[in-house]
Amino acid sequence: MNYLKSERLNRLSYAIRGPIFDKAQQLEAQGHKIINLNIGNPAPFGFDVPDEIMEDMILNLRNAQGYCHHLGIFSARKAIMHYTQQVGIKDVRIEDIFIGNGVSELIVMTMQALLNPGDEILIPSPDYPLWTTAVGLSGGTPVHYICDEESDWNPDVNDIARKITSRTKGIVLINPNNPTGAVYEKDVLEQIVKLAADNNLMVFSDEIYDKILYDGHKHTPTASLREDVFFMTFGGLSKNYRATGFRGGWVIASGAKEKAKSYLEGLNLLASMRLCANVPTQYAIQTALGGYQSIDDLVGEEGRLRKQRDLVHYKLTDIPGITCVKPKGSMYVFPKIDLKKFNIESDEQFTLDLLTEHHVLVVPGSGFNTFDKSHFRVVFLPNADTLNKAIGEIENMLEERRLPVPALV
Repeated sequence: MNYLKSERLNRLSYAIRGPIFDKAQQLEAQGHKIINLNIGNPAPFGFDVPDEIMEDMILNLRNAQGYCHHLGIFSARKAIMHYTQQVGIKDVRIEDIFIGNGVSELIVMTMQALLNPGDEILIPSPDYPLWTTAVGLSGGTPVHYICDEESDWNPDVNDIARKITSRTKGIVLINPNNPTGAVYEKDVLEQIVKLAADNNLMVFSDEIYDKILYDGHKHTPTASLREDVFFMTFGGLSKNYRATGFRGGWVIASGAKEKAKSYLEGLNLLASMRLCANVPTQYAIQTALGGYQSIDDLVGEEGRLRKQRDLVHYKLTDIPGITCVKPKGSMYVFPKIDLKKFNIESDEQFTLDLLTEHHVLVVPGSGFNTFDKSHFRVVFLPNADTLNKAIGEIENMLEERRLPVPALV
């Protein structure tokens, strides 16, 4: 008898570390040098955790030897509670905050606590694919709504409304957005939250990039917009504080909590079952949220992230046949290939050929549950020299596959 994986996994995928990533690992094992533009992992590219965060973790290691409260240590949750007051999320108490081993764990937990077979969750397209996978893994059905490239990748509110059914339990927002870099307009968020109120839906707002903003753009915390909707707001240390390996995330319950007593009991049970989140990282949270926000230096006019975003956007859009909405936040660009101009069938073929022939690793847009096959995601964390080289290779490959312009008769 063969041991088979769960049938629930057959339709699930995670393209950021999927087959193309596996191929990159094989090529590296053969001695090839790969330019990795596939994952938002700041540390390998010289973006260090601020020293004061590291120092506080080290100083408290002896205090972090045992299990802590299953929701998290008091000082960390208190700091998160104070942060909600700063950004306008009302009536958050200590017991409304769940600390986890990164936002990824909490996404899965919040879906597992809610969904029964056949329940639907509305998820943006393109999305961060863990959301789609977590819904499927939890027995639910992901339903993708359109984010409009022509409107700076803002969600299409009418499409969301059309896709609400009697089985819909909640709406997911990813803002600032991965993979597009969109920062949603406040009036769009207000319309979505009204839909949630009118249809008695929960709102799951993934705001892990809420401080990575460019050109003066402002982030609106979704949960600050109304108090008659139940919100779960996700944040953490991974991106704003470049601490991806620390695995420190949180989710905040707010708004119409009286409607969610049973749900929160279920989430509390799941939090208890994993005993607690890793404790050393939790001692960094108070310092991170209350200390100097060094991310502001990186995204400012002379900041490294800002300059690298500008470089990548300019270089890519300078290639005939490539268009790209300039990101307002996050650390990614999401360019579009005009497939009519190239001998390229799909984004998956493009990314695989780019890897095998030019040793540049990006992620196909279809891995983010897009409705077309013409996008790819580029991480702009490497230094300028590496980015110039990578985009040069992208341009070389596209030129190799450029179709001749039809002659005018």
